[in-house]
This record gives sequence, C-alpha cells and structure tokens, in this order.
Amino acid sequence: MDEAAEKQDFPGIPIVTVGMPVFNGGRYLKLAVNSIIQQTFTKWELIIIDDGSTDDAIAEIRNITDIRIRIIEDGLNKGLAARLNQAIDLARGRFFARMDQDDISYPDRFERQLDILNREPNLDVVSVQGIFISEFGEAISRIPFSQTHEQICATPWNGFRFPHPTWLGRIEWFQYYRYAEPGPFFCEDQELLLRSHTTSRFATVSHVLFAYRVRSKKKFRRVFRTRSTLLELQIRYFIWHKKPHYALLSLLMFFILIAKDVWWHIKQELKIKTINRTQNEDDLEREWKVVLSRLAEN
Repeated sequence: MDEAAEKQDFPGIPIVTVGMPVFNGGRYLKLAVNSIIQQTFTKWELIIIDDGSTDDAIAEIRNITDIRIRIIEDGLNKGLAARLNQAIDLARGRFFARMDQDDISYPDRFERQLDILNREPNLDVVSVQGIFISEFGEAISRIPFSQTHEQICATPWNGFRFPHPTWLGRIEWFQYYRYAEPGPFFCEDQELLLRSHTTSRFATVSHVLFAYRVRSKKKFRRVFRTRSTLLELQIRYFIWHKKPHYALLSLLMFFILIAKDVWWHIKQELKIKTINRTQNEDDLEREWKVVLSRLAEN
C-alpha cells in the first residue's frame, strides 16, 4: 500500500495527537502543516486551534483534504497555554506532540521519538535536536541541546534546554501536569518543566529533526519581560522548596543573560556579524535544504 493510500485508509483512533495553536500564522503556516502531513509515522491527528487570528492563514489551509486534520475556531483569543490545554482535552492519541505555526518538523521526527518512548517506558516526554532557520528559510546554526534527563535538569536555576515545540510525550503526563493558566509571559514551557522535572523523566533524540524559525529582529522589551517573568517563577519555586542558593543563582543568570541580550542588540544595530560556519553546520544546511525542497513540492 502506498503512503497516500495508507493516509486515506486511517480513519481510526490515532496514536499521536498533535496540538498546534495558531495566532496569525501568516505565510509559514502551510509549510508547518505540510511537515506534519509528510511524517513517516502516519497514525496521527492534527488539532489546529485558531486563537482569534486576524489574518487569512487559516483560510489557506482549509483546502487540505487530509481527514486527520481538525480545525477549531471560536473567534476568541485565550493564549497559548489555554489552547494547549484545550488540545490536550480533545486528544484521542496515547501520545501528545507539540508543533508551532511557523516551524518545520523533519519527516521522521515522530517515528524516532516514538521509538525511544516505546523502548524506554520510564520516559515521559522526548524532544529532538534542531536548527535555527531565518524568516527566509535559511539555516543559521544548531540549537544548543542536552540529551539525558540528568543533563536537561542539571541547572534548573538556568532553565531547561528542552525546546518546547519539539515535545512528544505520553498523554497522561500532559493531562496530569497541564499548562498553568493564565500562561506566564512566553514561559509556559519553563514553568511546566520547573514544576514537573523532579517527578518526571525527559530525553532528547540525538538527531536534528526540527527547524525553529527565528526573527531577524528581537524586541528587547519583550525579551526583558520574558526573562523577568521566568526569574519571578524561579525565585518563587526555589524559595518554596527551600533552595535559596538556587534562587540566588537564578538572579545571577538573569543579569548575565540580560547583558548578553544587550550585546546582541548592539551587534544588530551596528550590523556586526560574528558567525563562523563549521563543516558540521554546512552538513546541517544541506540536510535542511533537502527537507525544504520536499515541502516545496506540495
């Protein structure tokens, strides 16, 4: 049976539910959806929840006639955390996967994540390695990552290297912990990890299977507010759990990261380029171009 026929013959209960909240998805949304359609693992459902968008991005994907895709619209703007909890409540799969509206999943992402989860029943959530891509689809660099649970959770006062859009985990874990509502400002994932890391098990697939889109210009005020929100969460958590030294380390890292943000902003304003490409990054770019060309064909 060819892949197209297999997709159309799969109306049953999915194994993976993919939650994709969308707010003004723009020109990248269709590519993101197509990257799910092209997964080598086919027993999934994609729940696209429009969070009160004002652009026409949702209209552009209505002509995709894949029976595994559900589009939900209510005209309201509730925020990412609320929409993810809504997707979790609607999920029929045994596993729940995250996907953002402007990123790209490589074709074998789900297959490799499920392979690890099925082999290691003690794991709750698995992420994948990824690369940063520009607004124009150019590969920039590898995303820093940690592979084992111990590495991911080694420095909770410095956050968790566990990229949110790449998560795939057991639905029971998401149902138990859920996302905090209202979601802390752009910190939904870090708040959830901070709250759950001591009683959970995480891991990262040792392959690049995801492309995370970044904007050429960051809004410094938004970055500062995000870091401030995370600092508040960390201090409250560590004080409550009687770890004042971790609270102090969180404060120290806050100032270090803000200094880095300021320097990055200065470099952007002065147009200073400090990227030195390596052979490994060139290989990553070639692999990314293959993925992108396949998506462009559909």
